[in-house]
Amino acid sequence: MTYQDFRALHRNSSARVKKVLAGCVTLFLLLGVFSCASTQVSRLDTDTTVDLSTRWNDTDSRLVAKDMISDMLTYPWVEKFREKHKGETPTVILKRVQNKSHVHIAVDTFINDLRRAALRSGKIDFVVGGVVREQIREERRDQDIHAREDTRAEMGQETGADFALTGTISSIVNQAGGKRVTFYQVDLELVNMQTNEIAWTGQKKIKKVMRRNKFAF
Repeated sequence: MTYQDFRALHRNSSARVKKVLAGCVTLFLLLGVFSCASTQVSRLDTDTTVDLSTRWNDTDSRLVAKDMISDMLTYPWVEKFREKHKGETPTVILKRVQNKSHVHIAVDTFINDLRRAALRSGKIDFVVGGVVREQIREERRDQDIHAREDTRAEMGQETGADFALTGTISSIVNQAGGKRVTFYQVDLELVNMQTNEIAWTGQKKIKKVMRRNKFAF
């Protein structure tokens, strides 16, 4: 092979490499354009189930709260309380629901779902606690100084809770290859404020499976 032949071969190889690289760059640019062009946003009904991963979501919060409150209200503690207190409605305070899972969970949303499901039943009443209670008490103290006497909310007139509802959310994750299984367990406990007796204990389990396509980008 002469020097001229070697130079010609080198030029041809370089040209082919450049064409391949140019083709790859063009392909990725086109993929990016099509990806951007295909992005769509649509509105869904808030009760629609959308699972984008195995993480805890709004559907889990709503359905678990509904099922657990329904189970809680089927237990005899409600009727026993009514019989003992001449038909009065039991009052519940929602205490801490601790997130022990591996992911962030909007516990306040879950607590609100529990409260909403319970109040809609009409079988129990709720009193606030924590930060909200302190804010209300501060407002009452302010009224005691600044509001007219006939419009003041009096101190010492709060309704005491008959029962306290507490709970935990925990999780277990197993993953192998392209398969991921996430297990959530919610435990709730209703405690009699007067006697410390457990009036009800409930448990709800959720298992989610996600499979990833090995050819996915």
